[in-house]
Amino acid sequence: MTCCVLSIGTELTRGEVVDSNAAWLSAELTAIGFEVVGHTAVDDHPARIAAACRRLSDSARVVIATGGLGPTSDDITTAAVAQLLGVPLVRDATSLEHIRRRFDRLNRPMVSLNFKQADFPEGADILPNSVGTAPGFGVRLGECIAYFLPGVPHEMMTMFECHVVPRIRHLAANNRFQRRLHVVGLGESVVAERLTGIEGMFVGTTIGYRVRFPETEVKVLAEDTSHATARALCERAVSEVRARLAPYVYGQDDDTFGGTVGRALRTRGWTLAIAESCTGGLVGHMLTREPGASDFLLLDAVTYANSAKSRILGVDESTIRWHGAVSSEVSAAMVQGARRVSGADIGLSLTGIAGPSGGTDTKPVGTVYLAVATPSGPLEIRHRVFSGDRAQIQTLAAYAGLEAVLEVCTRPGSQSSVANGGELRPI
Repeated sequence: MTCCVLSIGTELTRGEVVDSNAAWLSAELTAIGFEVVGHTAVDDHPARIAAACRRLSDSARVVIATGGLGPTSDDITTAAVAQLLGVPLVRDATSLEHIRRRFDRLNRPMVSLNFKQADFPEGADILPNSVGTAPGFGVRLGECIAYFLPGVPHEMMTMFECHVVPRIRHLAANNRFQRRLHVVGLGESVVAERLTGIEGMFVGTTIGYRVRFPETEVKVLAEDTSHATARALCERAVSEVRARLAPYVYGQDDDTFGGTVGRALRTRGWTLAIAESCTGGLVGHMLTREPGASDFLLLDAVTYANSAKSRILGVDESTIRWHGAVSSEVSAAMVQGARRVSGADIGLSLTGIAGPSGGTDTKPVGTVYLAVATPSGPLEIRHRVFSGDRAQIQTLAAYAGLEAVLEVCTRPGSQSSVANGGELRPI
């Protein structure tokens, strides 16, 4: 069963906002068995909205649209759809009362502009919004059924899962299954080369790729006679993909790198303290964006200035003067200070030159020293030189730091140590 995603909003066509809704919807629709055959973005213009709806409804059985259901003058999706259908807008009393109650709960005044959010094309299937003020709706466009949802991501996601999926699930062939594998340490072209021939080995599978720096996502989609057989086919192909990419695959589907490191720390029962300089808190952010990080993360000290390294972590000022803030000696002192201050089992420190200036012949832009202190065994200090712009260097350094923590947590006999200055193992 084919499906299209329509994103409505001038902010999208002008490039002011990244269309994350379309990506999320496509993944969800694929997961329940639809074949997503197109993404379209259109500005807030009634004729172009109507034209997009007509075009997509001719090529797909289901259209999911987002955006343009708010109270302002540029929110014209509902009116455009009503005009396309040749029906009037009708105010829904239940929706209007819901909007009123929401404003009352928020202790905010409801202005006249909000009334339009309770107007729908005559005969539309109204979709309540339990987390916002803009209800959605569904209409038939010839042989196609189209659902229109708010553009606010958390509202759209909630309404799609609660109201749209139950209405369309039966339309899906339900004979497809997909896994997404997350790869760090190999470029897209190398990954693709290693996976050559997979589709021939497992007939009915399709391999796709998506780069989200510095990761490569491998999508394994299988289609067979039923959902169960498609899943079995997909899992067999995934096993082969993992074997060819080992040890670079760190997780699958909704796994994140920070979440994977967090699970490894929980498995060991270890706590972590971080001292960051060049990464400016990025390592801590990668961990704390996942729920439950307080189980293992005791400290993330962003000691960007040399004075902070000394006052907070106890790094000797003479060490900084003699060796420089970006040095193995300072990274070692930083990690020892972080563990001492927090009492954590493991410590991680990073200090480097993210650029675009500040590099020298001996320490070019991209130079990073990181140190890992473990419950026992010698301190591990690693020297890396990354390339890219400032944001890329910071991201690569943060990944490298978490790679080091993951290695310590998952290493056989994890109390042992690798040689100082060794390269980070790929995952």
